[in-house]
Amino acid sequence: MAKIEGGCMCGKVRYSAEAEPIFQGLCHCKSCQKLTGTSFSVVLAIPTPTLSVSGALKTFDSTGDSGQGVHSSFCPNCGSPVIDTADVMQGVTMIRAGTLDDQSWLKPTMEIYCDSKMPWVSLGGGLQSFPKMPGPG
Repeated sequence: MAKIEGGCMCGKVRYSAEAEPIFQGLCHCKSCQKLTGTSFSVVLAIPTPTLSVSGALKTFDSTGDSGQGVHSSFCPNCGSPVIDTADVMQGVTMIRAGTLDDQSWLKPTMEIYCDSKMPWVSLGGGLQSFPKMPGPG
């Protein structure tokens, strides 16, 4: 199992998990674009029960491109987006990769919601591309 640790910019929120990521990827959905203020978000998904968070998070609830709820949690002090959950993926938490203490092992393998991708974004690296969120299996 991988030891995953990280936190917000100011250090008031910390998290850790011992889990292998379910996936590592880039999300081009409109919610991620607005929440990050850029063209996509790099996330890794882990089983929610493996995650331990210390410090207070504030959560913003919205509707994602799937039409279901998205819950974006951030540090109320520095504003760093830290974790997200989506109703479409029960039992899974997505960690914003920029908050990882050690990013050296991170290697996204897919990009999702490519139907919302900004037209100038072109990423090499053999990433699997999906127009929406791929289904199970």
